[in-house]
Amino acid sequence: MLKPSPVNDARITRVMRILPRDRFIEMSDSNVVLGHSIPPTNAVADILGHARIEAEHKVLQVGTGAGYLAALLSKLAAQVVTMEINPALARAAQRRFNALGLANLVLRVGDGTHGAPDLGPYDRILVSSPTIRDKSALLEQLTTDGRLIALERGEANSHLLARYDKTRSGTVVRKELALVDFSRDTGMTLLDMGMVDQVMLSEARRAAKEKKLPVISILRDKLNLENSILYQRLAQENGMRFAGADELLHQVQPRLMESFSRSFLDSHRLIPLREDGDSLLVATDDPDSSVADIYQMHAYRQVNKVLVTPNDFKRLWTTLELSLQGEVRQGWGDLDGKRGPGNGGDNDLLDPGNNHIEAHLITLCDALLLEAVSEGASDLHIEQYKHHTRIRLRVDGDLHDVSHYAPSPRETRGLVNVIKIRADMDIAEKRLPQGGRSQLTAGGVSYDLRIQIQPSLHGEAVVIRMLPQSGNLVAIEDLGMEPAVMRHYRRLLDNPSGLVLVVGPTGSGKSTTLYAGLSELAKDGRRKVLTIEDPIEYSMDNIQQTWTRPDIGFNFADGMRSFVRLDPDVILVGEIRDHETAQEAIRASQTGHVVLSTLHSNDAVDALQRIYDLNVHPNSVASELMAVIAQKLAKRICPDCKTEAEPDPAILAELFPEGIPGSFCCYRGAGCETCSGRGTRGRVAVVEFMEVNNEIRTAISLQYPVARLRAIALDSGLTTMRDSALNHVIAGTIPLTEVPRVLPSDRMAPEKRGSW
Repeated sequence: MLKPSPVNDARITRVMRILPRDRFIEMSDSNVVLGHSIPPTNAVADILGHARIEAEHKVLQVGTGAGYLAALLSKLAAQVVTMEINPALARAAQRRFNALGLANLVLRVGDGTHGAPDLGPYDRILVSSPTIRDKSALLEQLTTDGRLIALERGEANSHLLARYDKTRSGTVVRKELALVDFSRDTGMTLLDMGMVDQVMLSEARRAAKEKKLPVISILRDKLNLENSILYQRLAQENGMRFAGADELLHQVQPRLMESFSRSFLDSHRLIPLREDGDSLLVATDDPDSSVADIYQMHAYRQVNKVLVTPNDFKRLWTTLELSLQGEVRQGWGDLDGKRGPGNGGDNDLLDPGNNHIEAHLITLCDALLLEAVSEGASDLHIEQYKHHTRIRLRVDGDLHDVSHYAPSPRETRGLVNVIKIRADMDIAEKRLPQGGRSQLTAGGVSYDLRIQIQPSLHGEAVVIRMLPQSGNLVAIEDLGMEPAVMRHYRRLLDNPSGLVLVVGPTGSGKSTTLYAGLSELAKDGRRKVLTIEDPIEYSMDNIQQTWTRPDIGFNFADGMRSFVRLDPDVILVGEIRDHETAQEAIRASQTGHVVLSTLHSNDAVDALQRIYDLNVHPNSVASELMAVIAQKLAKRICPDCKTEAEPDPAILAELFPEGIPGSFCCYRGAGCETCSGRGTRGRVAVVEFMEVNNEIRTAISLQYPVARLRAIALDSGLTTMRDSALNHVIAGTIPLTEVPRVLPSDRMAPEKRGSW
């Protein structure tokens, strides 16, 4: 076989570096070109290497496609003619050639079987399309000593390169050169899909080699896409089936795992799911995983792969591991069955025997946490009852039962002990509530786990709040504020001093709103920002964050007192919950700082009563308070299945007692695969905004009753939650059914203004 010369090889490498493949990816119109029309880098290098193109050559290429190979040829040869039969592909390629300024390249639209004799003869002809079998017309257009390199079909749908050399006597000699590998790994697939560029792919390959991980594991953390969307697209590009764990769990045969080495399955990222005659179905979260070794170890005629997300891969693995330990659990179930009310069923919670931890309970704990992560849950609830355990996840504000885990009462007690140990709690203490923290990493994202244990009638209940530390903070534009409110919020952050409160019930997104503001201040860089939090919910660059330590006597007020000596411009106090913290927040704003903090209250005006309850002088509040933002979270309609909805007459009667506007419309989510059939995905803030003006300051100083103060605030332009909720409904952001969930019954109808 003729090998390319080192000089020729160096020219090819240089040209491929200056013309990256990603310049020839067109994702805006899938009818124009997909990644498959661009040969992989290794195949391009093979074709060009065997062609041995010199700088003075004239080259004809048949089958332009995306234009990548033709553009490379124009950098290697003096003149290039390229032909494409598909007009749409030709137009897209021509746009790229024009953008690159390739003046020595001529593109013709038409069947390349007969070439372009009027522009010949050619020193080299490259036939990129294996559908062209009759090459006689093309061979006639070769110069003496010319060469034609053709891509042809081999056996079993393989591709091979063939070389046709024209001798001085005019005869043509054909020689098969080599098989061409057109397979693409996941990195190349993502490159051709336009989701990564060449630099990102090269860095990911380097990191994957160093860490001994699949390339997809590295790239997944860099891509701003949900796992399900990314893996669905990868499955489509690789001709694989994509499935979720819930779909596959009903089909698995757990005993199959026992016929494979765990280390083999882990290293190859494979899980055997089901046998069907002489076929095997395996799940993987790596599209590049190879099943070749399975054929060597087992007598399967066919091994089919199904692609799952990494979280679903872990769910399947842990569930199968738990299923294989079913005999142990069955034994425990028998034991629990013998210990009824008359047989010592009411176990002493302080019995040291209940502190025993079986290995599979650690796996069960991991499985539950991974379930919570994969569902996007904010909280995991484990509740013990007399004869069963209830496990629920809070997703988008609603609790959903997790029915495929059914631990026995004894297992649940062991599970609670596992959670206690991870949170550094006392497993012997079962009579008093306990709180703790732990960490979890899943899918490349770290989670801060805030764990609360509460004794109850039939055993301890557990609530685990999951706070992702992904660093992907919500921008102010995505909070759900009206444009006017958003402008006011930004202006508040630019003030030289004053107090801004964000209020609402627990879990209403108060911290998210504050962090959105802090992220803009961090990007600005002109002002110093300090925070005192309990705990630090999100780690932020360019913001100096501190956490409280009540165990050693360092609380919010202590942090505030030390902060004012560090020359800050903006101070965030995690929560004002006592007189001392409130007093220090007022003092900090009086000494020329913007102070941001949270309170627990139902609306903006009610927040003032909460401050009064903390024994802060009304005049101090009136002089320093700039604004109060009250918010609650409503479920956001899934954009993939949004459709117009028929409004509920009962809700409309509450909202519009004096008549429904003729132009009123609302929407709902029909339910789709993206939102797991719920019709909603994620949440958005419903915001009430009160900016403090002179009238409100006077009312605060005189400590008016809350009802009178609200009437004054309404007259002063208070943006109510009703206004915000209705705007979201009309815009199709939230369903109408969410309005009664965020508004109390007395706030559904328009509030009367000017009552005082």
